[in-house]
Amino acid sequence: MRRAPLSGLRRAVGPPRRQPRPLRIPHRAVDVESATLRYLLYGLLPAWFVPAVLDWYQHRRTDIEHTAGTRESLIHALMMTEVGVPVMVALTCEINPLVLTLIAAAIAAHEATALWDVSTAVDSGRDVRPWEQHIHSFLESMPFMTSSALLCLHWEQVRALLEQADHPRAWHLRWKARPLPKGYLAAVGAAITSAIVLPYGEELQRCLKASRSPRPVPA
Repeated sequence: MRRAPLSGLRRAVGPPRRQPRPLRIPHRAVDVESATLRYLLYGLLPAWFVPAVLDWYQHRRTDIEHTAGTRESLIHALMMTEVGVPVMVALTCEINPLVLTLIAAAIAAHEATALWDVSTAVDSGRDVRPWEQHIHSFLESMPFMTSSALLCLHWEQVRALLEQADHPRAWHLRWKARPLPKGYLAAVGAAITSAIVLPYGEELQRCLKASRSPRPVPA
């Protein structure tokens, strides 16, 4: 049997296909975990203090001590505690199902308290202006943004919460094996004191002082 010449075979099937070039991966790989951690520690967390101070200023501007008074100021202290406690736990302890559950419960409690806060202010006659409402939107979104970044960093603990919730070690608080720098923790503590404790403590003091002062009798 006579074989077809090679040139005729090539014309029939066409030229040989070129092999696709291998995908080139850049030498400098993007460390998503490290970038997310930096965004959480040096972006989202410090950003929480700015609207907190602005909210305190709006309370002072609308004369909280002579409207909603001590009751609303105590609600503000409760809201700060609901956010501050899980933040400090997450900064100092290993993230595990117990910590994730604590964070989820704190977010739910914070949302319910935020609704109570605005209702108390409005019912008392305090003028909750658009600027303050806009600031509230930032304060309410911060816990969700922070926790979502934390879930991305510790997805294996989320899976453990769903699949291994009955494991006893999942419900123990443990100090971080690799603690955050002491300088960073000190800076966070100083920010909490200057942006939260001092201004809102001053607000509560003003409200208590106003509640003890006799109110003028209308003519």
